[in-house]
Amino acid sequence: MNPNDRFYDTIARFYDAENATYDDDIALYEALLDDIGCESALVIGCGTGRVLLALARLGCRVTGIDRSQPMLARVERHLDEQPSLRGHVTLIHGDARDTPIDGRFRLIAVPFNTFMHFLEQADQLAVLRACRRLLADDGLLVIDLPNATDAYGAQDEDGLIVLERTFTEPESGHLVMQQSVSAIDRAAQRLHVTWIYDELAEDGTVRRTIAPLELRYVFPAEAELLLQAAGLTVLEIFGDYDQRPFESGTPRMIVLAEKSSEDPA
Repeated sequence: MNPNDRFYDTIARFYDAENATYDDDIALYEALLDDIGCESALVIGCGTGRVLLALARLGCRVTGIDRSQPMLARVERHLDEQPSLRGHVTLIHGDARDTPIDGRFRLIAVPFNTFMHFLEQADQLAVLRACRRLLADDGLLVIDLPNATDAYGAQDEDGLIVLERTFTEPESGHLVMQQSVSAIDRAAQRLHVTWIYDELAEDGTVRRTIAPLELRYVFPAEAELLLQAAGLTVLEIFGDYDQRPFESGTPRMIVLAEKSSEDPA
């Protein structure tokens, strides 16, 4: 099991609550679908369904794949609450590198930081080659990553506990304080984060959940080489969801790619 799977199995209900109102990236997907059409989409690492359900609301037939069954269970709950979307959504519990998926897709999305969970280049190539097999000939692959160049230039805060946010977990009604402790291994391009969730109950007791996570940064030239090796070609790289050009100082590295004219060697 990938160690990150345990992270999402542990914090699925917190993840769902803390990201419930985040929609900064949805307008970008909507704009892209206006250009390429809204026939079918695949969301790799669909999590609790934030992007997947947004695409379904736009009229797409959407397939979502995720390695965490508790995360997919949260999607099912959302579909129970929005039954009109159920006919638009297919869920797959599996690994995008090698799990069989039927069909070809006009849009394949690897949303917010998901690609960072593939910790070795061999794993990154495997998922990109899978994307190429599943992408329609006129389809679009979107990989949404942070701007690694700025993360590497930031001042180290190794060992410092940072309060990220507070939110109410709706099932329990408890206030949750989310904190993190992180460290960057620049040589290995790895970000090690320990998330700390302090959940305050009505009687004043605090339940602490600690969940470590490991992610791998990807740089622009590296991304282009990986895509090329997988038989994909970079079309554009955006620096944020408003489609501004990627450059130093932009918060995101959003890579748009298509199939190359020739199969990879």
